[in-house]
Amino acid sequence: MTLAPAPPPRTGTFHTTRWTSVCAAQSDSDEGRSALADLCDAYYEPLLAYLRCELRDADAAQEMSHSFFAEMLAGGSIRGAQRDRGRFRAYLLGAVKHFLSRHRESAARLKRGGGKEDVSLENEEAAQLADMRQLSPDAEFDRQWAVTVLARGLDALRLECVEEGRESFFRAACPLLTGDGVHGGQAALAAECGLNIEAFRMAVHRLKKRLRECVKAEIASTLDDPAMVQQELESLFAALSR
Repeated sequence: MTLAPAPPPRTGTFHTTRWTSVCAAQSDSDEGRSALADLCDAYYEPLLAYLRCELRDADAAQEMSHSFFAEMLAGGSIRGAQRDRGRFRAYLLGAVKHFLSRHRESAARLKRGGGKEDVSLENEEAAQLADMRQLSPDAEFDRQWAVTVLARGLDALRLECVEEGRESFFRAACPLLTGDGVHGGQAALAAECGLNIEAFRMAVHRLKKRLRECVKAEIASTLDDPAMVQQELESLFAALSR
């Protein structure tokens, strides 16, 4: 197989549409609600990872996450819990902390009322037995956020390659993009793609560069200030290294 011609270079301009729409419209427009729903759907896993780590109970975490998103998307008071709108990541984490705090306060009031069984929001025994080396809930949220952003960037790159007729090359090179490739296996992959080793390495280098651009574009969609993209990218790599 021969490699299809490389696509024309991109401008490197990233359009901040989703979170910017939410910040501009909040819950007063269909555009803002749709943008927020898209973001919540895309970044459900980081929030669930935080709740699993905080509550030490997978079922309770899933139930809590569903309640949280239902209230957020309904335009409830949770929307004002975190006013730092610069990053959707900061907004989401602050909002779920506020939501969890309110539920814990409600459970405490029920307990003080007497005669009612307290519904615990965390498995205390599991918490006591937890490995002290485990990441904190905040760090686990950031780690899963980074994994999600990288996965979405990789999927965007895959779709580009499909549209350009280079899906086979993408599949062959993907392990090298994710760090799962076997050392010394590039010669076999190059032969599979019908390329010499130097041409293959150059094509992989271009693909890695484009992946970085796709990740930056994904990050930009969760910010309302393009100047923050590089800072968030550095945070992403730091979270992945934990």
